[in-house]
Amino acid sequence: MAGDDFRRGVRLGVDVGLVRVGVAVCDPDGMLATPLRTLKRDAKKNHDLRLLADLAVEREAIQVYVGLPRSLGGGETASTRMARDYAQSLAERLRSAGSGATVWLVDERLTTVSAHRSLREAGLDGRKHRQVVDQVAAADILQHALNMQKSLKRDVGVAVECDSRPATDQT
Repeated sequence: MAGDDFRRGVRLGVDVGLVRVGVAVCDPDGMLATPLRTLKRDAKKNHDLRLLADLAVEREAIQVYVGLPRSLGGGETASTRMARDYAQSLAERLRSAGSGATVWLVDERLTTVSAHRSLREAGLDGRKHRQVVDQVAAADILQHALNMQKSLKRDVGVAVECDSRPATDQT
């Protein structure tokens, strides 16, 4: 992406957790990210990765933003490594499915906290948060990436490569 051009196309946002994966989608003009669904995490059979890749292909997504959880100080954690591995697996699965979608890692510090706050303010019972909080966090991740992309007039985040080459940092 260069200059004032914003490449039209659907984008997905992903919030990866140990138990669930939240997914959000935006319109082709990148105006609004909306929660889409929550997938049950399946680290052994990778069923969630298959479903996510299918969603990207079905919606003809051009980019997928995976949230990169860092410590408040910006450091790496076990969750950071898990998100990197997940994004790498997703990029490879998308490529093997024939999708041209690129996968990007974007900082997601405090998105889940923010999502819980938004749900509370919307009046949703705390016990029901678990069902949708990951989707809302994914929408926050995607909306933040869209806003930055439009503001900076370039792709944002760290591109995930499908081979062993180092990733390119665009932030």
